[in-house]
Amino acid sequence: MTLAANFFGSGTWLAIRNLGVFFGVVFYLATVFWIYKDARRRLEDPWLIGVAVMLGVIVPFLGVFVYMLFRPPEYLEDVRERELEIKAMEERLSKRDLHCPVCRSEVDLTFLVCPICTTKLKQACTNCKQPLEALWQVCPYCETPVEPATIALPSIEPPRRRRAR
Repeated sequence: MTLAANFFGSGTWLAIRNLGVFFGVVFYLATVFWIYKDARRRLEDPWLIGVAVMLGVIVPFLGVFVYMLFRPPEYLEDVRERELEIKAMEERLSKRDLHCPVCRSEVDLTFLVCPICTTKLKQACTNCKQPLEALWQVCPYCETPVEPATIALPSIEPPRRRRAR
């Protein structure tokens, strides 16, 4: 007999073959388990999770790659977190916190003058005394035409440097 025939008939070959089969089965079961865990994190529908796992069971070793091609790109947790962040930003923007351009204190949308530094914020309608936005041509409350008046905001000049002699 040849050397190859002696090797394939020996107990060493049987041990190597059995270990290879064992590790192949363990790897196969690990891929199916990974598909199950990953699908649960990415999919809400239990039927889709089951289909993904069955793909891994029916098509060994290749099913993982097919699943990876068609799985959703994000985890459900990341999608929910992003939606909450967007919702929080929308709430923040809807509140439209206004600040005085001079002293940066919070002012209400209806304030004509900053209560802290007395900076004029808006002009009042000459007829109904409601606060007007700068670009309005007519008062939306009483339909009085708005006189073009400039709101003089005090300018804050940076301190000048003196030259050292």
